[in-house]
Amino acid sequence: MTTALDNPVRDLPLPELPGFTHRWADAGGIRLHAVEGGRPDRPAVVLLAGFPQTWWAWRKVLPTLARRFHVLAIDLPGQGHSERPDGSYDTHTVAAYVHAAAEALGVSRYWLAGHDVGAWVAFSLAVQFESQLCGLALLDAGIPGITLPDAVPLDPEKAWKTWHFAFHLVPDLPEILLAGREREYVGWFLKAKSLSPSTFDDTEIEAYAAAVAANDGLRACLAYYRHAAESARKNHEALARQHLTVPVLGISGSHGSIPDMAASLRPWAANTTGIVVPDAGHFIPDEQPEAVAAALAAFMSEGDRY
Repeated sequence: MTTALDNPVRDLPLPELPGFTHRWADAGGIRLHAVEGGRPDRPAVVLLAGFPQTWWAWRKVLPTLARRFHVLAIDLPGQGHSERPDGSYDTHTVAAYVHAAAEALGVSRYWLAGHDVGAWVAFSLAVQFESQLCGLALLDAGIPGITLPDAVPLDPEKAWKTWHFAFHLVPDLPEILLAGREREYVGWFLKAKSLSPSTFDDTEIEAYAAAVAANDGLRACLAYYRHAAESARKNHEALARQHLTVPVLGISGSHGSIPDMAASLRPWAANTTGIVVPDAGHFIPDEQPEAVAAALAAFMSEGDRY
């Protein structure tokens, strides 16, 4: 495990959350950042955020979970204060980094929850390392090959939720248009995809935009989408051998992107339950943190295999 002196993104401010400690782990040759807190003697839960956020997306959920669990919120490669490696960002490659980071931080068996791109990685981690997971929770995510539609819809009522998948795949053009305008781009996602436009204030938008812009972060964010086809291929290759048997919880927002996460996941994981969080858009942990924390705590308590 490395220290703050080895932070690979030193120019980016490092927000503090009372009761939690910043960690860096050697994860298979790259450095990943994590925030750790809670009760080390209790079951562990690993939380993964998505685009265009960082671990800070869980800041309102972490204190509640920390009362009963050992909690780790890990920045994905290319996200927040984690390294932005070259190479593939397919979710199986990234999942191996995340799992290595958890083990380096002393957690070999854990519950796993992911939102958005974090859910992409969480699903692929589960199909690779299922024996080391207690359960899996996935929040409002179009997971490549699993819950993601085969084509971007053209209906304006739906297209605004998924148009960026195709845009991010285009070589070079997103970088040309977005470099120097990360604040506007990130702000659009956070405002448009929340049920209430006041969910995120200017300070939060600027912090997330700074993380995307720092140290080639924009390239890394886009790489998850550019390698989505490989992620889908590897997911199906793994699921052809065996479907998931660990407990799975699908969490949807009443006004989110995937109306019924559980229904989308059941073909691949028989032991699946689902909830819909009222008064929430896509960014459920920010919009309804108490409901998310309660749902995760109940899920982990009911299915505790420790």
